[in-house]
Amino acid sequence: MKIAYTMSPGRGDMDLVLARLSEHLAEAGLRTCGVVQINTEIGEGRHCDMDVKVLPEGPMIRISQSLGPESRGCRLDPEGLESAVGHVASRLAQGADVLIVNKFGKQEADGRGFREVIGEALASGVPVIVGVNGLNRDRLMEFCGEFAEPVEADVTALFEWVLEARNADAGLSGAVA
Repeated sequence: MKIAYTMSPGRGDMDLVLARLSEHLAEAGLRTCGVVQINTEIGEGRHCDMDVKVLPEGPMIRISQSLGPESRGCRLDPEGLESAVGHVASRLAQGADVLIVNKFGKQEADGRGFREVIGEALASGVPVIVGVNGLNRDRLMEFCGEFAEPVEADVTALFEWVLEARNADAGLSGAVA
């Protein structure tokens, strides 16, 4: 079982790295599955809209809800997230070379969200890459244990990790192609 987690200190940086990674993997002919987050700024002093693109070609699903400009609570729309999970689970069942999950967040830490899909991918030998923040890293480690590997939040490093993970699963040794 191969799972990499990556962390980025800048707000929204992880989303950009994983989106670019998904593009590079697709260009290399790999079947990507999962979601990448697209944030849309909607004005100064207002929270951005959060959408996820179901890989490889959509749909786009809104996962945020507008709680008002002064709100401080969680803006995640659980129904939107579960819709994305359903799409990804269906695509994963059709076969994939890699699963990308934009964030192992509170939903996953609490046993919901993409947690079951991550488990299904790992059980079927599909390498998994997840973004995670410091608040949920320990919960990810509880879920994955010794299998989780940290990888720098860099497109090249993550791309190379995917190739190495696929080679290891295929029983190949030696350099990455």
